[in-house]
Amino acid sequence: MQREKSKNTNKNSKTDFKRRAYLFALEIIELVDSFPNRKVYWVISDQLLRSATSIGANIIEAQAASSKRDFVNFFTHSLKSANETKFWLGLLRDSGKADKDKINKLLQEVTEFSNILAASILTAKGKRKF
Repeated sequence: MQREKSKNTNKNSKTDFKRRAYLFALEIIELVDSFPNRKVYWVISDQLLRSATSIGANIIEAQAASSKRDFVNFFTHSLKSANETKFWLGLLRDSGKADKDKINKLLQEVTEFSNILAASILTAKGKRKF
């Protein structure tokens, strides 16, 4: 009974993580869509949109991985995308080109993604100490 409950909790946390990544991507789409049509926003919005949507896409791919090595590779790509997303969001915030409160909320969420992804990678590699 306990093992079954643990499996359900684990499955729910995986579903929640995927859902959070999906909702995060939607928030980024909304943010980018609100930018004025000015040259300074073109590059940043393109890069931010690519990196932020890549986080969830690679998490989904990792769930369908054919091996532990594939799983780690997809999570590693997702982590790199999360780190890149942090860069673009920080740049927007610090340049004053977007609402600081909104950006800080997004930065908090993507930082949590990075932490979860990094811990998952270490666990999958068997290098995480408890």
